[in-house]
Amino acid sequence: MLQTSHNVGMKSTKETAVMASLDAPLSLLGGLSPQQFMRRYWQKKPLLIRQAMPGVKSPIDRAQLFALAGQDEVESRLVVHDQDRDEWRLRQGPFTRRALPKLGTPDWTLLVQGLDLHVSAAHALLSQFRFVPDARMDDLMISYASDGGGVGPHYDSYDVFLLQVHGRRRWRVGPLKDSSLRPDMPVKILSNFEPEQEWLLEPGDMLYLPPMWGHDGIADGECMTCSIGFRVPEAIELTREVLGRCAEAMEVVDKRRLYKDPHQEATQHPGMIPPDLQQFAFDAVQRFLKDPQQIYAALGEALTEPKPRVWFDPGEPLPDGVGVVLDARTRLVYDARRIFANGESWRAGGGDAKLFQTLSDRRTLSASAVAKASPEARELLDQWSEDGWLHPLN
Repeated sequence: MLQTSHNVGMKSTKETAVMASLDAPLSLLGGLSPQQFMRRYWQKKPLLIRQAMPGVKSPIDRAQLFALAGQDEVESRLVVHDQDRDEWRLRQGPFTRRALPKLGTPDWTLLVQGLDLHVSAAHALLSQFRFVPDARMDDLMISYASDGGGVGPHYDSYDVFLLQVHGRRRWRVGPLKDSSLRPDMPVKILSNFEPEQEWLLEPGDMLYLPPMWGHDGIADGECMTCSIGFRVPEAIELTREVLGRCAEAMEVVDKRRLYKDPHQEATQHPGMIPPDLQQFAFDAVQRFLKDPQQIYAALGEALTEPKPRVWFDPGEPLPDGVGVVLDARTRLVYDARRIFANGESWRAGGGDAKLFQTLSDRRTLSASAVAKASPEARELLDQWSEDGWLHPLN
């Protein structure tokens, strides 16, 4: 299925149009084009954008957010700051409404992760940031805070856009000069935070922060903030995940290769590892890893692996005459040889590759595009529909 061996050209007229739009100024980026923003600010320095989204509304209201935080499949946290003792308390959800502090109580924050997986308006908001590769996209988290609420001065290892969608929040920001944390705290609070800039954000305002910048956001009255976060893979963790997947693949292609030592002589040093056995192990790893495509395949699968609390509702095969739209939970990316979806991969070339690349870039296919799909591609689309990874679009 989808295993033609030739590569597919990546440029087309439509793609050229998309690339040209990356040079157009966006109010979302304060009048910068996506290209300008990425070159001047991305992973380099903060950027405050006044009225990035004029008239923005929260993708979810307070009552709906509290109800969502009570669901088992939703990751939520409650952070409370005891001002008198200058201590922080952390609890993990789900939460009943009674388990949350009263609305008039100051200094508490409810964090709900992955709002884009559960609320279509949040998914649409997140989609506005797709000038960054999907492989780097993490999720949209929303923070509800009572007056004075926050999570304390801290730093993140990832890029984040902080969009104010209700009320006001005061941000203090500074480069990370000292990463030491306060001991015996359930949340990571910087011991010696030295802010250099301070801003009060109102609805529609947005702050971009690159990794490793100290920041502290405190609610000025009741407020809600959306955090658009991007994954920054850590080398050791990524290596562990990729090599683990490579090892699983080795079980399939190399499982019958056994170590043989017909010329092993009797030894007076039984505790010593035979050099031939060391070479056997070295050769086995080298033989598998010498092809970088094996690494790339494992990487794509790792990048699209759903989070632990994500699952899909089963569907039905696609009816005739419809387009498709990806489920909000589906991660679909591609490289020059393969497509990757939700931790799995397929080799693709020719028209099949173009079809799934379009689906990945646009997250939708027209009815005419689906009608032109090869039998193998249509079979895969049907399977994804049955698995709940995509849905019919009339």
